[in-house]
Amino acid sequence: MIEAQVPSAGTGGAANGAILGAILFDRAIGTVPDDAWFDRAHWAALGKSDVQAGGRGGVAFVETPAGACALRHYHRGGFAARFSADRYLWSGAARSRSFREFRLLAHLSHNGLPVSAPVAARYVREGISYRADLLTRRITSAHTLAQRLAAATLDAGLAERVGRTIARFHSAEVWHADLNAHNILVDAEQTVWLIDFDRGRLRKPALAWQQANLKRLRRSFDKLGARRAADFEAQFWQPLLAAYHAGMAEQHGAGAPRGAWS
Repeated sequence: MIEAQVPSAGTGGAANGAILGAILFDRAIGTVPDDAWFDRAHWAALGKSDVQAGGRGGVAFVETPAGACALRHYHRGGFAARFSADRYLWSGAARSRSFREFRLLAHLSHNGLPVSAPVAARYVREGISYRADLLTRRITSAHTLAQRLAAATLDAGLAERVGRTIARFHSAEVWHADLNAHNILVDAEQTVWLIDFDRGRLRKPALAWQQANLKRLRRSFDKLGARRAADFEAQFWQPLLAAYHAGMAEQHGAGAPRGAWS
């Protein structure tokens, strides 16, 4: 991936030069994105937007000149959201949420990991704060594990694919900051994808964060009612863990796999 940057004034333009920003994009898309690409209303007016619920603020699926993409505006969560819904403290372009996620996704995609490839990222700075947006390739005909749980279509075969996929990421030293049932997709070909790498990063392998990732995923299932689902533990969770252990062992040779948890 060859990066390129163009200036951004934010949707609506820069008033008195107060709004500054930039757009980072992949030159391979064959065109130069502008601020309209990050404006849901722009795509809706063209009849090229489908807004989906889920997550903070949801995501809009848009048909861009570069193809079908998922458009996400960064929203704050937790206590911080009481003070600002979508503004972050400015600490430099390279540290903006959108640019960091774009570059992490580019690295993971280049190394063959199943993530939604980045198309373009933007930040718009206003004084000491900024807002951010990200466009990634849309993963078509896909459902989240949360949706599969609700539809009672989780099974041991899927559990094995999920466990081995997580092992691939952990073996590649990838930490997902919010690994939950909403951020794991399964497409029509039964390929498992991980999405939403906001705050994710590469980390030195360690049992503690690998365990924490798996525990976070389990908690998300429990919040969605997995404990009440028939045979969830035996039919899905234990096969997932077994596949994860096996995948880690294959990646790191014989002996106890890094990241094992039960």
